[in-house]
Amino acid sequence: MAVSRRNVIFALFALIGLLLDQITKWWVVAHIELNVGEIQVIPGLFSIVHAQNPGAAFGLFGNFAYRHYLFGLFTLIAGAVILDLFRKLPREEWFMSAALGLIMSGAVGNAIDRVRQAYVTDFLRVYTEVAGPKQWLFDTFGTSEWPTFNVADAALVVGVLMFIVHQLFLEDADEEEETAAA
Repeated sequence: MAVSRRNVIFALFALIGLLLDQITKWWVVAHIELNVGEIQVIPGLFSIVHAQNPGAAFGLFGNFAYRHYLFGLFTLIAGAVILDLFRKLPREEWFMSAALGLIMSGAVGNAIDRVRQAYVTDFLRVYTEVAGPKQWLFDTFGTSEWPTFNVADAALVVGVLMFIVHQLFLEDADEEEETAAA
């Protein structure tokens, strides 16, 4: 029996995303001092740091006593939904397979951290030191720095954006092609 394109793409995106996430987190922990070390990649814009986040996105629920159960339950439900959506995809669907693979890699990557150490290792810091005409943006929103994140977070965001693009723009085209082929 031939392996479908859908299965290969999902597995590749999920595994490569998970491996990149775990390897980069390991490297950061081994080479950058927690909360003080920094490697400036693009001075004034992007650095690699070492931070720990006991909460969810933006530190939400960081002080909630039962956060581990909440995050574990959320990850199990998300994994089940992702696998169900994946199972329903046509055998040659590559775009949604990639999107779901990225979402799965992000969910599993951060879940591994939470189970292993009760927090997620974050290290990608995007900020700006720009002053002048664009300063109003930072004054308005009260910050010139995005919350520090990791490869799993990036995979989740990219996967969700791909999912939204598919739902809004590509799904109708896929259905029209299937109708024309039938």
